[in-house]
Amino acid sequence: MTQIRTRLERGRGALGPALSLVHTGRAATRALLTAELGVTRATAGAVAAELEALGLIRVDTRPTGPSGAQGRPSHRLDVAPSGPVALAAQVHADGFRAALVGLGGEIVATAPGSMTVHADPAHVLAAVVEAGAELLSASGRVCVGAGLAVPSAVAEPEGTALNPLHLAWPAGAPVRQVFASQIARVGIAGPDGDPVPSFIGNDVNVAALAEHRHGAGRDAQHLLVVASGHRGVGGALVLDGRLHTGSSGLALEVGHLTVLPDGRPCHCGSRGCLDVEADPLAFLEAAGRAPGPEGSLLQQSIDLLRREYDDASDSSDSSDSSVSSDPSVRDAAHTLIDRLGRGLAGLVNVLNPDRILLGGLHRYLLDADPERLRAVVADHSLWGRSGGVPLLACALDHNSLVGAAELAWQPVLDDPLALLGG
Repeated sequence: MTQIRTRLERGRGALGPALSLVHTGRAATRALLTAELGVTRATAGAVAAELEALGLIRVDTRPTGPSGAQGRPSHRLDVAPSGPVALAAQVHADGFRAALVGLGGEIVATAPGSMTVHADPAHVLAAVVEAGAELLSASGRVCVGAGLAVPSAVAEPEGTALNPLHLAWPAGAPVRQVFASQIARVGIAGPDGDPVPSFIGNDVNVAALAEHRHGAGRDAQHLLVVASGHRGVGGALVLDGRLHTGSSGLALEVGHLTVLPDGRPCHCGSRGCLDVEADPLAFLEAAGRAPGPEGSLLQQSIDLLRREYDDASDSSDSSDSSVSSDPSVRDAAHTLIDRLGRGLAGLVNVLNPDRILLGGLHRYLLDADPERLRAVVADHSLWGRSGGVPLLACALDHNSLVGAAELAWQPVLDDPLALLGG
């Protein structure tokens, strides 16, 4: 009896690690799960069966093996197709987006919201939570928690927005508290009937977490992510699988690296920071374009880049010479690439990452002229071209939403039975 109890306890202790392995795609079969956990085949089977009973994964006991394969294929492990979801949301300068995100980082449903973000966080967060509640009602799925991504440094553990420079919120706004109160008001409850737990994080920090678990940052030990969203520039660092947020959540405010000492004034009080020299507004101004009334500044900038470079590419493959490049757009792209490259080189010199991912507008600047950006980074780096760091585009659409959901999923990954075992 003691041996049976010990085996059962060992298996239950492996539930969280096993779920994390399936969640991140590192254990797609029971054989891989057995190897990764370092347990017996029987224990791995029992763990997988319990996770399936909790409605978290699906075990395919009769998978089809590749043609000509020897032996019986191992049981396949997948995320349960109708399993629980996390409510995820992102607030930005032009409004918000709400989503439902399942295990594996899968976005199940999403709803954008365009609105002016008032000084009172409750105004936009009420709309965020109501949109999320509608998505949940339509899906009929269980909610395990709610995560929110905001364009501000976030004080830990209290969840206050310390410097929301591109929102009208006051410094120190108690965003997590307001978010939680809106969830309770709308009545978004978990399996136990209580309001689901709420979490908040900086938008680029949580995007980096999502990319490390599900995107272009997998297997990186020292992952640096730099991105320009709707306004401003942010950065994040993942070290050995964990976000580095500093002593109080303020680490990696890369937007306030100076790249033009005599540049335009920044909200932080300095001049020529990446935040104001390499974001969508800076790109539109460099291209001689006035921000339009429709769509976000980010989308306007992306559309302008795509039209220019896609049209030029199409023209080069045909005899149609009616499509000509716009020098002002190309010059603007090169200007921002040079500014971004100098900032990235400074970060390489300080942090020595093994991979850099670029998101938002920067992802499209990399696509526009990757060799130029890599050359600028190499020319300004202490290690030069011989020590070049790979520059890659972020792979996930809406990675801040996926990352916000990761915050909500983490307690389940830590202890599935505690939250879903009844």
